[in-house]
Amino acid sequence: MFYRLIKVSVYCFLLANIIMITSCGSKNTAGNDDNRGAYEIPDSLLKTLVIGTVNMSKITNSLKFNGVVDFNPDKVSNIFPPVSGIVQQVRGVLGDYVKAGDVLGTIKSSEIANYNAALTNAESNVKLNAALLAKQEELAKSGLASQVDVTTARVNYEQAVAAKIAAEKILSINGNNLHGEYQIKSPIDGFIVQKNITNGMAIRTDNGTNLFTISDLKEVWVQANVYEANIDKVHEGDEVDVATITYPDKIFKGKINKLLNVLDPTNRVMKMRVVLDNPGYLLKPQMFATVTVNNGLDQEAISVPVSALIFDHSQYYAIVYKGKKDVQIRSVEIISTNNSTAYIKSGLQPGEQVIASQAILIYGALNN
Repeated sequence: MFYRLIKVSVYCFLLANIIMITSCGSKNTAGNDDNRGAYEIPDSLLKTLVIGTVNMSKITNSLKFNGVVDFNPDKVSNIFPPVSGIVQQVRGVLGDYVKAGDVLGTIKSSEIANYNAALTNAESNVKLNAALLAKQEELAKSGLASQVDVTTARVNYEQAVAAKIAAEKILSINGNNLHGEYQIKSPIDGFIVQKNITNGMAIRTDNGTNLFTISDLKEVWVQANVYEANIDKVHEGDEVDVATITYPDKIFKGKINKLLNVLDPTNRVMKMRVVLDNPGYLLKPQMFATVTVNNGLDQEAISVPVSALIFDHSQYYAIVYKGKKDVQIRSVEIISTNNSTAYIKSGLQPGEQVIASQAILIYGALNN
């Protein structure tokens, strides 16, 4: 009786394993290129799907470089102190938009006070010499003064007038303020992108540090680092896509404007400059950016949208669409990809259609 029970148990165990192996063998796997006729795409999902066509297109490689947004130094105005003094009433802060002529601060300056005094003295001197000239001309009519005396008085008067004009111009250049103050004004419309001034600061004209930098930011630079291995792969005029962390779904289109053909001795990189229009002032100085350079090769390959690819078990797949009741998982071998396109070596044929959105949902349903 005991041995009979053992035989029955062994028989049941073997039978269960045979059934399990048979069941697993009949199950479809992602690597099979068979028709999944048993699956039908729901109408609600089908309406939202993007169906892409497999094409032949020229291979475009994408190289990515890290960069930083910066203001265009060719379109900025740096404000330097024309006089020495003490800073007061600073109004502008970083990021403020200002208009040409807006007062950004005031400098209490002894130099401006001296210019005011010089103008006052020049005006008094003009009045004095005008009176002396009139007196000499009157004496000359009576024979009490010579023509030389009159000429001398006229020369003195003209020199006094010239000195007054010079004093007026000097004061005008320095703000034309009559109270010993110099007003710091914005020369252009734009944003304050640099500020090196605070209330109570003592400044001198020989310091060499600008007080403010104003930029209109209608056009910005993106400066990226190109490592030695990629220098021969980028060229002035190449089209680029610029992406930022702030706007992950927005791509800014541009071209390489300048390659600075000198390597940084510390980082061993070459600077690459991209000039971008900046509508709405979306791009801010010092934003981090990724610059993608798209290089076209003289070579064609089968291509599909990147969104059509699924990566699973160390293999790429695409969902071939022939109808709502006829979809297939197809393993594919890729050559390369860029931001939007994948280039295929094998697995697809031109003219076939693939699911280019929400492909992972279909893939999961077919594998259930």
